[in-house]
Amino acid sequence: MTQNISELPRIRAMIRSDGTGELVIDGVSSRITAADEAGVREEIINRVTDAARAIDRAVRLTAEDEQGKSPLIVHPNGDVEDDGAFIPTSLEPGQASEPVSTAPAPVSAAVSETEDVELIALVVPAEQQKSGLDTAELQAAGLDDAGLGTAALDTATLKEAKRDADMRDADAEVIQQIEPAPSARAHVPPLTAFDGLVLDLDADSDDEDDQEQDLAASPFSAPRAATNLVGPAPVPGGTFAEVPADDPSIAPAALASGGPNLADFMNSRPPLVAGPALLGWQGTVRRLTGGLVSPAPGTGEMSHRAAVASVQRSLVGPRTIVVLNPKGGAHKTTATLLIAATFGIHRGGYTLAWDNNETMGTLGVRAQTAAHTNTAVDLLRDLDNFAYSSSARVGDLDNYVRNQGDARFDALASDLDPAGAASIDDVAFGKLHAALSRFYRVLIIDTGNNMRASNWEAAVDAADQLVVVSTIREDTAYGAASLLDGLRQKGHADKVAQAVTILASPAKTADRQLSVRLHDHFSKLTRTVVDVPYDSALVAGGSLNYDALAPRTRKAWLVATAAIAEGL
Repeated sequence: MTQNISELPRIRAMIRSDGTGELVIDGVSSRITAADEAGVREEIINRVTDAARAIDRAVRLTAEDEQGKSPLIVHPNGDVEDDGAFIPTSLEPGQASEPVSTAPAPVSAAVSETEDVELIALVVPAEQQKSGLDTAELQAAGLDDAGLGTAALDTATLKEAKRDADMRDADAEVIQQIEPAPSARAHVPPLTAFDGLVLDLDADSDDEDDQEQDLAASPFSAPRAATNLVGPAPVPGGTFAEVPADDPSIAPAALASGGPNLADFMNSRPPLVAGPALLGWQGTVRRLTGGLVSPAPGTGEMSHRAAVASVQRSLVGPRTIVVLNPKGGAHKTTATLLIAATFGIHRGGYTLAWDNNETMGTLGVRAQTAAHTNTAVDLLRDLDNFAYSSSARVGDLDNYVRNQGDARFDALASDLDPAGAASIDDVAFGKLHAALSRFYRVLIIDTGNNMRASNWEAAVDAADQLVVVSTIREDTAYGAASLLDGLRQKGHADKVAQAVTILASPAKTADRQLSVRLHDHFSKLTRTVVDVPYDSALVAGGSLNYDALAPRTRKAWLVATAAIAEGL
């Protein structure tokens, strides 16, 4: 596919992270604008494909972004392939030679087919037969780039290279030296951070290997062997293991004989390997090429996968998350529903959003309706059927909770009768919490505005994780700050220090100075502070429709929920 490429015209493209770019064809520059960086890349590939189709031949494209340059070849049918090694922006002069784009020509028919394969495998690694020969590799094979340059490798040259290699070292040593080029390895970002969560996704601490991975990070790279590690929980060293070494279900102590135990055996399993890219420009290229070009997942997608892994982490028993702010309109109910939806979607069922308002709350209004109108008061009345019955099942709760469909969680409303006299106190909360914890893994509790209510205090006592919610407004931030002071005075300083603060933008553009103030204040009191954007789909105050949320909103709440899960 890459023969006679040296005569092709050259096209340059610049891709910027702000959703803009520039494409230069035959000296004519055109500006590219899209919703995001991935859209810019897709539009560039489309235009270059049109240019190739117009002349009915493949064209060269040098794609440059903030990370570096990628020499590519784009064919009239839309296929994209490497035209050499990726050149990182941080690459120092003289660290590596310019990529050579000419692929080897067919070997003379005078040489046997078996010998041809052996010689080519020795001199030209499989991936490099497509992407070009690196100068260092040519020298390692006994050839210099002055002798080869961009010319085709003929039979005599291949035989001479093999003889020289045999004379220099033993066969086994030569094979080890002529290993696959760095471009055959997938790029693994050493660190991925998202709003207070830092997960080490690089199991290899060798600086030389890290350098090779950087050289392989082509924005439109050819299929590579993925080395990214993904699993449910990080362990020392940066890898992810299915079973922690201190898992209580596995005997932690060594056997009496001093040999390895079951925990050692389980931890010796190789980590899971990341699948192909689905998001970002990497996923776009994979879809456009029908999988022919399949780049490794980018940093953004690896951050997304790490956040999902945090949400899906194993829990030791049911866990209770309590959402707090004594000020009304602080986004508590919205936060409760979106945290529950994120847990439900990524963990499966057995997630409950519970309105623990002592009288009337609004979670029942914001949740999707059910065939019944029963609330926590009705469940409390019939609680003996669940709290003390060994035959009770989670399905028996369907007449009290409200299934939220594709969001895969249940909602338990507070009393909705404006003329009703029933209320939930600390004793009632304790009974409900004990019973519901038998049926749900994660309980997210919405609270009222009265910090002195006994059921409010009971919820804080039962919390495994506190979540302080505030809009970026002076009044709701005042309520959140006073809340933390009160909790510390009541002996909950440890829970405050491990709490998560969520700051929600009340409009498309929030007060930047106030946002900085809030971050500075709450980051000193709680474990982490996470921002979530304004979304018009949440303004009306009706039933929550998770699918109607903007992608950036769902992403932000995934990051927030991952931060919460880290405290469980």
